[in-house]
Amino acid sequence: MMVWMLQKIARWVARLPAAKAAALARFGGMLLARVVRLRRTYVLGALARSFPDKTSAEHRAIYVEMCRQQALNAMDLLRYAGGCEAELSAHLQVQGLEHVAAVQARGRGALVLTAHFGNYALLALLVPRLFGYPLAIIAKPLKNRTLNELWWNLQDRAGVHGIPAHNAYRASVRALRRNELVGFMIDQNRPAGQGVFIDFLGRPASTTPGLAVMSAHAGAPVLPVLIRREPDGRQVVEVRPPLDPPPGRDPETVRSFTAACSRIIEEEIRKRPEQWLWLHKRWKSRPPGEKRSEAV
Repeated sequence: MMVWMLQKIARWVARLPAAKAAALARFGGMLLARVVRLRRTYVLGALARSFPDKTSAEHRAIYVEMCRQQALNAMDLLRYAGGCEAELSAHLQVQGLEHVAAVQARGRGALVLTAHFGNYALLALLVPRLFGYPLAIIAKPLKNRTLNELWWNLQDRAGVHGIPAHNAYRASVRALRRNELVGFMIDQNRPAGQGVFIDFLGRPASTTPGLAVMSAHAGAPVLPVLIRREPDGRQVVEVRPPLDPPPGRDPETVRSFTAACSRIIEEEIRKRPEQWLWLHKRWKSRPPGEKRSEAV
């Protein structure tokens, strides 16, 4: 029932002119920031620790704009669900497609390194259309059952193969051996003992070693792909040169490779902090001996 209602809303917003839909989303983002105050205290604390050189006013401005960006992302997904796939694709600019062809020519597939940055969900849905290659993504089920059902339906429609997180490693290696693309995010916290600590925005952050381990095991290159929204409303998909697989799976090699991949994401966040999803507790797990109070 709830999925049916969301689909009806999606069809309605899909009929709106793009400019009106964007204006409605920006208004919704303002409500999230000013009225709902979505995780405001946590986000402002994280911004203060990550950007100590910025003023409190600048931190608040980033928070407000982040809320607007998330609302715009949600509107894009609703319009996609309502049938605006071609329109959304037409307003995307893709840079670096030659890197996709290069990794596919190697015949070992590629691990697509991305992050909760820009409209990352729309990026996943459009990759098969934009790149011309199958995509599998590793994802946990969403807590909201209605949204989870809608999201998996959208993936099926887009030709994206969802890999449940509990069976991710073997399924991902099989996809790579079929010369497919496998999406991988490394910008969320891992529980203590399951991640490697690397520097992220100036603080140690527990990060999944899975990308490095899988790349070394399968001999698959890592292809950084990020999407960003420009001030004029255009969205740009940037494909960067691939990273060769690490030479081994020993702890130091894995940590070093993970850190190198994370720096690519950090570089974009420092340029456009409002486009990263600051709502997640990225620094929740702490290194041994560090005070719990520093987990913000």
